[in-house]
Amino acid sequence: MPHAPNLGEEDLDAVPPPQPVFHVEQALLGALLLEPHRLDDVNGITADSFSTAAHAALYTAISTLPRPEPAEHAKNTTWLDRVLATSREQARGLNAIYLHALVQVCPWPSHAPAYARMVEAEHARRRLLTAAEHLIHTVHDASLPLPAQTVLAEADALAAVVDDIATRFPPRSGVLPRTPAPSPDLAPDHTEAAEEEQLLLATATARPDDIDAVRWLLPDDLTLPLHAGLWQCLTTLARRGEPIDPVTVLWEAQQRGLLDNGREPGEVLRMLAEPAGSVGHWAERALQRSLLATAEHTGRRIEAYAGDPANTPFQLVVGARRALADIAAVRTRWQHATGAAPPQQRRTAPAIRAGPPTTTAAHAARSTRATR
Repeated sequence: MPHAPNLGEEDLDAVPPPQPVFHVEQALLGALLLEPHRLDDVNGITADSFSTAAHAALYTAISTLPRPEPAEHAKNTTWLDRVLATSREQARGLNAIYLHALVQVCPWPSHAPAYARMVEAEHARRRLLTAAEHLIHTVHDASLPLPAQTVLAEADALAAVVDDIATRFPPRSGVLPRTPAPSPDLAPDHTEAAEEEQLLLATATARPDDIDAVRWLLPDDLTLPLHAGLWQCLTTLARRGEPIDPVTVLWEAQQRGLLDNGREPGEVLRMLAEPAGSVGHWAERALQRSLLATAEHTGRRIEAYAGDPANTPFQLVVGARRALADIAAVRTRWQHATGAAPPQQRRTAPAIRAGPPTTTAAHAARSTRATR
């Protein structure tokens, strides 16, 4: 939960609210302080739903202390004093002046349920934003021994947040986020990816009988347009049962216009003439890279949606589910490629990590490790 900066006793109520929801939280708390029985009409929120530690502490005190008799509450401040004393255990900056200000800014105590719904909606947006950020950070964690599996678990955690929000804010048909989705970024490990894809193409050209075993790899999984086109040439020739060698692949590439941008035929022939390792290994590496890139783009799409306060929870659920569908499609192919079973548990408290999802190794060392 985001916390406000440390606030002094005399300037707590003078800090300008960073978000409109701050006003909503004040109105809700003021309603509950003025008429504690309104708590019966409030549901769907907890202390974590509030945007500041001070408001969270106040709500905890209000919702846990025994309620006063309405007649007594109207005549004295005994219950308010208890609320202040209890909440100050968690937020020392609170004072009686601020509680009085909350009561004063509440327009209509009877609107408490509406205020609570607004607080809940903003909390849903913050939860989704945090889960999307966790997914992006996990993609960039270079220390993970099993990056694909960990990223998929993080995607499941994000999906669980979306499902939870949907139970409170069922999506409406056709209501999409107003925020434009960000464009996909180029692979951060461009050099390593290009090198490994060249090894994939050369090895598949030398061992065409292995191409059928990696049908789960699609041209779009490769990072460079030329490599994607050459992979399509290889799979097409294999499907037709035609001879495959560097020359036949080059001819197919010409028929598909892959040489129209000034690409030298000799360069393509040299690329296809240096096989190493196995087709399965390089194909799996390419698919894992595609999965991570898809997860990052999905996370950034949802991050963009959740970062726009104008999007309603209904829009966020629809947009997030559409974005997550991209991961689901790659996940199916990844599980087919690796024989991995779907994860049985979802991570609920992922750590924030940083760093690109790449490693640096010599070409010869990678080729040796790739041999199976």
